[in-house]
Amino acid sequence: MNQNMDTDSLEIRLQALENRMYGERKNKSGKPIKCAESLARIQAGLTNTANKRERVKILHKKIEDLMKYLDPQFTDHITVPDAMKLEFILAEEDSLLSQAALLEQVNNLQPLLDSTYIRDVPEHATKLQRLSQIHIKQQDQTETQYQEVKKLFEEYNKTMFLMSKQFTQWDETLRKVEEAKGIRPVE
Repeated sequence: MNQNMDTDSLEIRLQALENRMYGERKNKSGKPIKCAESLARIQAGLTNTANKRERVKILHKKIEDLMKYLDPQFTDHITVPDAMKLEFILAEEDSLLSQAALLEQVNNLQPLLDSTYIRDVPEHATKLQRLSQIHIKQQDQTETQYQEVKKLFEEYNKTMFLMSKQFTQWDETLRKVEEAKGIRPVE
């Protein structure tokens, strides 16, 4: 049933394409022009023409040779001798050996990629996501604690500075009173 619908859909699309190309033109018998029929007639005409002409027959026989000559690698095959290709390979020998060693190393490490640890990564990713959220929350709490401790230290330093200043003033006042009374300070 689905294939029948696809065929119907294809026919509708082909009809729309033919209407766009040919409009409402009709062939000699009064039927609408069909692209497929026109292409089939053209193909038959070309085949008949090719079969009648000896040169075209020869060309069809040599088409494989022509395709070989049109291949971009064919010019490399003709212009680059085997000795030069060997020199290219020998010049890249170190690079090729290092690449081979790296590929061998990857091949040796392949069992690690197939391990249960790697297969369990999606499961661990959800756990890691949850831990990451906890970590971010703890970082926020740490920042809050840091700000509170900083504020307390600032208040402590301010209090200590004021107390030190007060003690210095009291010491100065006491020294003046002792000097006025003639009392010597104890050293």
